Amino acid sequence: MHIVLCHTTADFDTLGAAVGAACLQPGSRIVLTGGSHPAVHRFLAIHRDEYPFIERRAVAKQQIASLTLVDAYQKERLGAAADWVDFAIAAELPITIYDHHPAAVPDIPGTYHIEPVGAATTLVAEALQRAGKELSPTQATVMALGIHADTGSLTFNLTTARDALALAWLMEQGAHQGTIAEFASTGLSDVLQTLLTAALDSTEVQVLGGHSVGSVLLTTEKFVPGLSGLAEHLSRLLGLDTFLLACAYTAKHGPRLTLIARTRPETGVDCRELLLPYGGGGHGCAASANVATEDCRGIFRQLVTQLQTAHPAEPDARSLMSAPVRTIRPATTIAAAQRILLRYGHSGLCVVDEAGELVGVISRRDIDLALRHGFAHAPVKGYMAVKLKTIPPHTSLQEIQSLMVTYDIGRLPVVDADHRLVGIVTRSDVLRQQYQSGGPTTGDLRQLPPTNLYDRLQEALHHYRAPTPSSQRVWDILLELAKTAEHHGWHLYVVGGAVRDLLLNAEGRPALLKDIDLVVDSFQATVVEGAGVVIAQQLQQRYPEADVQIHGEFQTAALVWHAQQPGQPSLMVDIATARTEFYPYPAANPEVEASSIRQDLYRRDFTINAMAIRLTAPNTGRLLDFFGGWLDLHHRQVRVLHANSFIEDPTRIFRAVRFAVRLKFDIESQTENFIRYAIDSGVYRELQSQSTKRLPALQTRLRAELKYILQEQYWPQSLGLLDKLGAFQCLHPELAMDRTLWQQVHRVGRWRQRFIELAADRLGVDAWLMRLEVLLSQVEARSQVASRLELPLGSIERLRQLPEVETHLLDCFQSPLAASAVYQTLAAYELPLLLLASVRHPKAIGAHVWRYVSQLMHCRPPLNGHDLKQLGYPPGPQYRDMLRALTYAALDGEITSSAAAKEYLRQFYPLAHE
Repeated sequence: MHIVLCHTTADFDTLGAAVGAACLQPGSRIVLTGGSHPAVHRFLAIHRDEYPFIERRAVAKQQIASLTLVDAYQKERLGAAADWVDFAIAAELPITIYDHHPAAVPDIPGTYHIEPVGAATTLVAEALQRAGKELSPTQATVMALGIHADTGSLTFNLTTARDALALAWLMEQGAHQGTIAEFASTGLSDVLQTLLTAALDSTEVQVLGGHSVGSVLLTTEKFVPGLSGLAEHLSRLLGLDTFLLACAYTAKHGPRLTLIARTRPETGVDCRELLLPYGGGGHGCAASANVATEDCRGIFRQLVTQLQTAHPAEPDARSLMSAPVRTIRPATTIAAAQRILLRYGHSGLCVVDEAGELVGVISRRDIDLALRHGFAHAPVKGYMAVKLKTIPPHTSLQEIQSLMVTYDIGRLPVVDADHRLVGIVTRSDVLRQQYQSGGPTTGDLRQLPPTNLYDRLQEALHHYRAPTPSSQRVWDILLELAKTAEHHGWHLYVVGGAVRDLLLNAEGRPALLKDIDLVVDSFQATVVEGAGVVIAQQLQQRYPEADVQIHGEFQTAALVWHAQQPGQPSLMVDIATARTEFYPYPAANPEVEASSIRQDLYRRDFTINAMAIRLTAPNTGRLLDFFGGWLDLHHRQVRVLHANSFIEDPTRIFRAVRFAVRLKFDIESQTENFIRYAIDSGVYRELQSQSTKRLPALQTRLRAELKYILQEQYWPQSLGLLDKLGAFQCLHPELAMDRTLWQQVHRVGRWRQRFIELAADRLGVDAWLMRLEVLLSQVEARSQVASRLELPLGSIERLRQLPEVETHLLDCFQSPLAASAVYQTLAAYELPLLLLASVRHPKAIGAHVWRYVSQLMHCRPPLNGHDLKQLGYPPGPQYRDMLRALTYAALDGEITSSAAAKEYLRQFYPLAHE
């Protein structure tokens, strides 16, 4: 018997999913494991006989052939039927699970269909469509009710497009709209109406972190079904962002407490985590639990306290502001102010006098107007705003928004009690905060970035240990670095790829945090130069076995723990000072200055690499995502941060391709347009025609990116995308992929490995480098491009010799040659050069080279120097000539034995006494 199990107190979603799952496997029977919601109870009173239900007591364990669990993947949600799961596991029976709450780890082994959609019924409906199943109207109706109920008729935050498509398909299958309208409504029973009146009078409401939080404890004589509907009504009536409803009652076996928690995504509260210790289930925005307890009031008070601490404090100016502030003096010219705006990407500048007092603010709009009227030479004091609105560091986000709206202000300087300028809050800062908090414009909970990644980061690093004598955990090292930063009053962040990979791990990818990049933000009015170096040096006192490598130009230090044993990986922790950078001209090395974490992230290449996790208090574990990196991860796209990014640094084109292919992402359409514009602009062709200091810096970075791409398994996809974008023009205007070149690049990898096997590893050139040499061999200026890329001297020389060698070999092999002649011709060249020529001319040259590598080069003469001495030949230079002659004769089949070799010597190298 195939059994479909619903969770206790069945709602329409679990019921609809169960009916659909029974259709997937004909002959299945549905078991309601205990109770149902009032609306479901009313529905089943009319329609029960239309679905394949069976009583739990009517099923013997031995009859079960498989289990399907819907809207539940933890045993405690199955009531008494949980024993069946243990039986199925022990008997190794198939177990299939459909659920839409992917927050926790399932405790039941089986085949999972757990995805973040609005309703579990949606997943089953999709499976039915894939299987080509057709439904009856009654089956389609209850499944449609399931989607309506769990998505609020497609209005809840968790609703996805997949839910709407599934619902549309169910309508096509004949779902009855009248029945849906009757049972999808959330009217309250008389008992719930009475409780609603009592709850309205006794609900306590607080404003925490800018959110309205309510809680109420009700008491009833017995269990009241439909409390979740009551919680929804109360939340709407009172305008609550978070609500905890508790109902104490007496059951057959003693006092019990029902808990219902609801919240909005933007609060950052996780209802499931809140109720999990009490056996609760659900997801972050809606969860419930039912617990046996004598201390109902104590548990309620404890949960209220947890709710209060779970709501993060409302952001204030200190947490929002950018610091330090880029300032200018009143006498600064309009033209100079414009250059500063362009260099740092600001939309306005604060003006201070010689004493550091704030005297004005000038915006980009003010500067543009002055330039339009020809006043580039004029000082900014004639155009700056002097009637300023300033705010202290403790100003709340709500107050900041009110000031900006009331006075149409785009930026608010932050001043301390001594009237010193300590930061600035802009409209962009406010909008970013709203985005990070899951503001009203964000509709899909899955698109909201996690509010805190502390536990996830700790878990990722928990078992990863540094190669130290004590095998110190990497996590503990990071904690010590964070304490050191806090001691100085600084903030420490994990940045870049580690954050990206950690977030991707939430979607099933492994979080391989091997090399960890950290950034120190001194978070003061004047940034401390080299803060990262200070922290690295102080930590080395704790770990003297770690090397400290300092790169002063970029204010970066690296702590390196070298491997203690062969095969053990080393560990590198990069600690940089938060910095900003400016490219003075295309393809140049950037000019670097110390700055804030926000500016440090802003200078990075792509949004998915421009996120950070704070390791210091307050808000430890907080994700900083100012530029939409989380959304781009969700949409699986690579998006650049700046329009001119690829003109400033064309290596970012190759990085974009590398990330897109490796992560199986798309390059965002506007980013692709920026790439094509940068290539079509001709800036790279112009650079290649110039003899400037710019080119080595550019080409060296290009070589590094090419190495990353060509040494990975996904190199064919990367080359294809680079060619599609026209990116090979960054190397040479004539370089492009065609069918012949594709064949050669594929061929060189296969042939290189075979060469190594045949030549006893005498090749000595990495696979990525051979692929790059094949690519460059297509252009006339091959050796010049190789020199600009600073390839090894051997590669440069091979590419320089290649045309001459190919011409020579093609001439030699136009007519048949004896084996010795082939040997003599090819032995003059190194194997990598022969491989390169072979893959370009596989028939005309390659056939002979293969014969040489597999046979001829391994041929040895029948005699050796010792034999020659025994025969009476005096040692000397003639030995070399004699052995070479014997080798050639053996190659041509003229001698096949030692005796024949001796006879050959008597004939051509007679001894004096003979």
